[in-house]
Amino acid sequence: MVVRGGCHCGAIAFEVEGHPDEVELCNCSICTMKGYLHWIVEPSRFRLLRGGEKLLVYTFNTHTAKHYFCSTCGVAPFYIPRSDPDKIDVNVRCVEGVDLGGLKIVEFDGRNWEEAFAHRRAKVSR
Repeated sequence: MVVRGGCHCGAIAFEVEGHPDEVELCNCSICTMKGYLHWIVEPSRFRLLRGGEKLLVYTFNTHTAKHYFCSTCGVAPFYIPRSDPDKIDVNVRCVEGVDLGGLKIVEFDGRNWEEAFAHRRAKVSR
């Protein structure tokens, strides 16, 4: 299955192989303000179809995360996450046809990022 998404004005368009069943809701300052619902995918599953020249990037703190957004409408459809800088973090709110009510939502305490990330890593390696 391939899903499509993009920004509000349509300048940015992408597709992702697969479908999100589980997303992450982070309470850090930027994710809270953007209303981001995280779906982290391998780069091989993500294809930017158009709009690369319209993308601007915002970084802060460690400058690891690359928060991409449309230079026309300001919507942030995906970014490179600090937690997984070798992957793409897709904002599920920007994916067409996804029933947000049908998704499992896992909370991440981004306000205490280091501790929460260490806890997640320990849980995954068990």
